[in-house]
Amino acid sequence: MVVIRNESASDFEAISAVTKAAFENHPHSNNTEQFIVNALRSANALTVSLVAEVGGKVVGHIAFSPVNISDDSQNWYGLGPISVLPEFQKQGIGKSLLFMKVYPC
Repeated sequence: MVVIRNESASDFEAISAVTKAAFENHPHSNNTEQFIVNALRSANALTVSLVAEVGGKVVGHIAFSPVNISDDSQNWYGLGPISVLPEFQKQGIGKSLLFMKVYPC
């Protein structure tokens, strides 16, 4: 069973590890995604930051933060990164994070 919940301070290290592992071999990554999440958190700019747990282990993470739109539209948010440990990918966990649903794992 996948549990989706808000991040807590005790999750920060696990979130970095999950994000790093998720993008480590991605062909379009420069492997800085974990630093982006940490910078957004440090800037108090993570509007939504959720983790996915399986058996009490953080296996996924999703972040939403405010973005500026060129026409000065207000209240827009960017998604990303969304990360799932490689061994848990393709099991619906990313979808669970995005839609905040629970899928069996």
